[in-house]
Amino acid sequence: MSLSAEHGGLIPAESADNPSFFAKLPPEQKVRAVKLIEERRKRRAQALFHKIYGEQDTVWDGPSIMGGLVEPGQVLHRRELYPKHMEFFKATNWRESCFMAANRVGKTFGGGGFALACFLTGIYPKWWPGHRFRGPISAWAAGDTYETTRDIIQLTLLGEISYNGGRKVMDGRGIIPGSRLGRNTWRSGVQDLVDTIAVKHVSGQWSFLGLKSYDQGRKVFQGTGRHVIWFDEEPPADVYGEALIRTATVGGLVMLTFTPLSGMSDVVLSFMAPEDKPATFD
Repeated sequence: MSLSAEHGGLIPAESADNPSFFAKLPPEQKVRAVKLIEERRKRRAQALFHKIYGEQDTVWDGPSIMGGLVEPGQVLHRRELYPKHMEFFKATNWRESCFMAANRVGKTFGGGGFALACFLTGIYPKWWPGHRFRGPISAWAAGDTYETTRDIIQLTLLGEISYNGGRKVMDGRGIIPGSRLGRNTWRSGVQDLVDTIAVKHVSGQWSFLGLKSYDQGRKVFQGTGRHVIWFDEEPPADVYGEALIRTATVGGLVMLTFTPLSGMSDVVLSFMAPEDKPATFD
């Protein structure tokens, strides 16, 4: 939607970046015009969720976001080119789902991150084949350390650190639309790591997301029930078992996205079909 349609014709979209257009405006309209253009650019930068997995290839018309993961002019390929991602989304209809694959295939960004954004916001594309929660949820997303949780999961979901009126916030240029982000708290002892953040659900209520790591053991995953727990990187078996307990109390689900760097671990074997498991010897 152009600014001309959205703001009563004040700024024609084709003139928004034209200096001569501003030169013709009265001073009071210049101030308003700049604010409207900045708002337009902000919305465009926070719209990635609505741009991926389309019917046709599209080109990203926003700025560089998520530390350069998505760049201006980058092609966002059509949905049919991602059959494994669609299979993973469909698997969320079960209590446990796993996207186990090689590095650099979009497991975090296009897999677990996109699915969690759908669950938190309640915005499900028409084509969505996976589970649908009826209302707002409480979720955890976790990596193997707090640093990787911040540098990978937080960046993917929430974008980069920004400042608003001197207050440190997330810029909302991640996979969760920035317009949906509410207040957040910061984790003590780890620089720039979000502890919890509210996400506006389509119902008008709030979902809540907490960021964790499993290098501190299963105790950090004890507590009340969670609708979704997403592990990006393979968790230890005892941590995974605790996550199953936390989600069982509310009928929730657990998602995993990882490359099996630890070999045939208990977690990896639990997702393998019997005929694919290696032979054992007494």
